[in-house]
Amino acid sequence: MARLLIVEDDVSLRENLVRMLQLKGHECLCCESFTNAAAEALTAAPDCILLDLSLPGAYGHEICRAIRQESNVPIIVLTSSDSEFDEVMSMNVGADDYVVKPYRPAALLARIDRALARSGSADSARGQIDHGGVSLDSVRAVVSYRGKRVELSRNELLILRILMENAGSIISRSELMDELWQTDAFVDDNTLTVNVNRLRRSLESAGVPDDFITTRRGLGYVVR
Repeated sequence: MARLLIVEDDVSLRENLVRMLQLKGHECLCCESFTNAAAEALTAAPDCILLDLSLPGAYGHEICRAIRQESNVPIIVLTSSDSEFDEVMSMNVGADDYVVKPYRPAALLARIDRALARSGSADSARGQIDHGGVSLDSVRAVVSYRGKRVELSRNELLILRILMENAGSIISRSELMDELWQTDAFVDDNTLTVNVNRLRRSLESAGVPDDFITTRRGLGYVVR
């Protein structure tokens, strides 16, 4: 699992983040001094950093810039600012992703996993997700079941990964569309239905039982 550093001054939000990430098996560190956040981050050598922009006595953009000058660690800006300027500035100073609060937990976890996979810094991001006899290799985009392997498209991979990572929990269509949006292709409700149906056909080709992914009408999808 990954080692994550949280740079966030809102105590309640920080504690909620820690609980959510620890439930996924991640190790969490919290920044103790915002004025020295960049140095603290470089010393801690985390696998990924969650960085707020509005911090007491410090500027998130400057922290991001200082870290990026010394390290390629993935940095996800997690902020209440929906300003286009702040988003563009964050990317310009080295952020890997920009998430506006309030965030959807499943979507945030998927973005963290994607950042880890891109950097190759966490064993969990490189490994497989296993549930109900189904194995998903998220790096090779391959799903396997009882010895049969099927390659997945990018969108099929994203949908299956978020569902398997949250097995037993209903993932709403809006959460899935939010994740698919990151493919730089416009995704509407009909497009999501098409992609879910393609994923089901791919799973069928691998011999996965039809009820592996269940539709909860009006709610979303769940892997049981």
